[in-house]
Amino acid sequence: MSRRRPASHPSADDLLTELERLTARALEHAEFQRAQVELAEALQRELLPSALPQPPGLRAAARYAPARHGLSIGGDWYDGFRLPDGSVAFSLGDVQGHDVEAAALMGQVRVGLRAVAATAADPGEVLERANDLLISLDSRRFATCSFLRYDPATGELSHARAGHVPPVWANGDGRWGHCTDEGGPPLGVLPGAKYPVTRHRLSGTGVFALVTDGVIEGPAFPIDAGLDRVATVLRERVTDEPDELAAELLRVADLTGHTDDAAVLLLRHDL
Repeated sequence: MSRRRPASHPSADDLLTELERLTARALEHAEFQRAQVELAEALQRELLPSALPQPPGLRAAARYAPARHGLSIGGDWYDGFRLPDGSVAFSLGDVQGHDVEAAALMGQVRVGLRAVAATAADPGEVLERANDLLISLDSRRFATCSFLRYDPATGELSHARAGHVPPVWANGDGRWGHCTDEGGPPLGVLPGAKYPVTRHRLSGTGVFALVTDGVIEGPAFPIDAGLDRVATVLRERVTDEPDELAAELLRVADLTGHTDDAAVLLLRHDL
């Protein structure tokens, strides 16, 4: 009959050595995560505009909030810039993912939109070219986006969207709603995609808002409910200062319980 060998127990020194090894690995991982966050935050500071154009009859404001877990930045962006013909362009969108690569690609998409808009001011054509550009990058990621063009000479606001949630608007006379334009697929998905354009003639006092899904969608909060909440805020506070109203819209994300990053672009017209 064979005898069982007594179990071997690690010594105190062995346990201390293993603890030191695990601690070193944890610190190394924490340092790596912190470096990623710092890099992503630096990208966000450099890639989002410090100011938006303020053409006659229109005032613009924007807000961005980081994600509530993981890296503190994703692929959300907003932008505004003047076009060679005297009109002004605005964009807002979201690149797939929540990491440094998403932040970097966000910068490429934003710059790409600026580049193509210089020679193709029509929002539908701008998104068509941006879609081709993103596909050519072979990034294996897509982006949703809304692109606006405002002409101060006519008061016309033209809009196209690529897989993005619809804009929400409210006027001082009590009218409000969501834009029901058809839209097209996200950028970087379908070669040769087309993006219908919707045109609005702005008049009187009113607001036109673009948001990312981090504002209006949550684990148990559907997009339609989020859009309705944004519309309620707009029509109740249509005369607020644009900066204050943009900040209030961003607080809708607290109601939805979403943990994604979030961006808001608000246009206030007084014509």
